[in-house]
Amino acid sequence: MPIYSMTGYASAQSSISQEPETAAATSGPTLRIGLEIRSVNSRFLDLSFKLQDDLREFEPLLRELLNTKLKRGKVEVKASLVSSEVSSVAEPSPKLLQRLARLEDNVRAWLPNVSPLSVAEIMRLSAPILPPGAELVQPITKLFNETIEHLLSARAKEGARLVASMLERVAQLKALTEKVTPIVPQLVEQQRLRFIERFSEALGITGATVLSGNSPKAGGENPDHTLSQAAQDRALTEAANFAIRIDVAEELTRLSSHLIEIEQLLSSKKNNESLGKRLDFLIQELHREANTLGSKSTSLELTKIGVDMKVLIEQLREQVQNIE
Repeated sequence: MPIYSMTGYASAQSSISQEPETAAATSGPTLRIGLEIRSVNSRFLDLSFKLQDDLREFEPLLRELLNTKLKRGKVEVKASLVSSEVSSVAEPSPKLLQRLARLEDNVRAWLPNVSPLSVAEIMRLSAPILPPGAELVQPITKLFNETIEHLLSARAKEGARLVASMLERVAQLKALTEKVTPIVPQLVEQQRLRFIERFSEALGITGATVLSGNSPKAGGENPDHTLSQAAQDRALTEAANFAIRIDVAEELTRLSSHLIEIEQLLSSKKNNESLGKRLDFLIQELHREANTLGSKSTSLELTKIGVDMKVLIEQLREQVQNIE
């Protein structure tokens, strides 16, 4: 099942031949129906129509067709109906002019002060009569279905491009997640050694003061050994607290889980009607985990990785907003 973008454009035209219905026509005029559909991203399906007056009665039909084909997006539909004779300003036939002259004479017989017909009025009266709406239902429905198929094709192509780009960024995020995993234990070990060194120095000074002012304790206990052991115990306690503060194992696990789910959704062949909304939720979760990872950062390298993650996630968010 293809993944559709909400961005797309399609247009089409169709001609309808008519039988002559007025004396002005020596041959049946040709009607040209033009349709144009544009769509951009939106949280819901938002339809707007810009139809020529002669086609306004078809708005419910067009709306129903769109509702059956599209799920999300801001969609604008334009439709026009033009007669070939109107566009070329056809010349009224002599027979029609004679008829109009007789009608004008009859009117003047009863209303002598009436204004004579102008050229514009004669051209308007000689214009071909458009067919009733019932005759246009079938050709408009056929043309509109064809235009929608072109729109879906355009949205599918754009969707495929988005999926390829998103999968590339998901792979980059997975690589960054794997890069973080070995960094945290190294940071904990480095901090543990740093704690031991600092406490040893501090307690070493204190131990020297004790030895210079007091005699050794009974039982032959070695103050240096006691202070050294205390320094190590204190350092281990501080290192343990530090490890808890910077522990990002849960964040990394959730990041990996969300990335795997996104990858599965983008690669799935099943029809997922709420794909865009599901992906949008997962992107929000990625943002949350990346922010937590950044707040627990204690090294320049980890901070840089967190920033790189946020950049990729933001790019994913922008792309997901275009997925239907």
